[in-house]
Amino acid sequence: MRAKLNLLSLITTIVICVCLTGCKKKETPPRVIETSTVTDIEGREYKTVKIGNQWWMAENLAVTRFNDSTAINFVDISSSDSVWANTSGAAYTSLNNGQFGNLYNYAAVESIENIAPVGWHIPTDEEWKILEHEIGMAHEEVEALGWRGENEAIKLAALNAIGWPGGAPLFGSDEYGFNAKPGGCRSFSGETNLQGNIAFWWSASTDGNEAWYRYIDANQTRIFRQHTYKGYGMSIRCIKD
Repeated sequence: MRAKLNLLSLITTIVICVCLTGCKKKETPPRVIETSTVTDIEGREYKTVKIGNQWWMAENLAVTRFNDSTAINFVDISSSDSVWANTSGAAYTSLNNGQFGNLYNYAAVESIENIAPVGWHIPTDEEWKILEHEIGMAHEEVEALGWRGENEAIKLAALNAIGWPGGAPLFGSDEYGFNAKPGGCRSFSGETNLQGNIAFWWSASTDGNEAWYRYIDANQTRIFRQHTYKGYGMSIRCIKD
């Protein structure tokens, strides 16, 4: 009888151990982020990151000349709003001494002189969609307008919200190494957001007289997609050819 009890106890112990082992939650290995660099016409080096099959700049563009060395018109942030509003050619402005790159109007994006580093280009709306789908946004959300997704902005925002206002919902995990920071925006009328809580990026795609863009806000965890007037000043993230 004692032998049977000991055998039963042994079997029970083995079953429990097998169950515990089988039920143990598998730990997700940390994401391996592949990085590199790219240099612009002025010798400025930018960090780059591979997300899915795309290579993206992990910093906003800050170049002040096109690839043929032609200077881009600079409109100082302290100038009157009307100066920016009445600028017809390619132009850029700078917030906080270009801490998070420059803001460019769409004429700079469309210029045949090319603003992106050699071998790179400004991403199309479709290329932005590919990125968004890669980081987890559902297909039907990717195609939508306005605020889309659930927490994709968190995955793109700088780790621990570095550069963003404290206490905001957008507390970045920077899961993919995109390192999004609030470069700001200048409206077509010249008004500028100086609160350091928004990030706008141009795409290379147009819709009539307007252009597609992406927008992240410190008070949102999602990504905004829409098209607007080409006179806005927005950041640029380039993608590899």
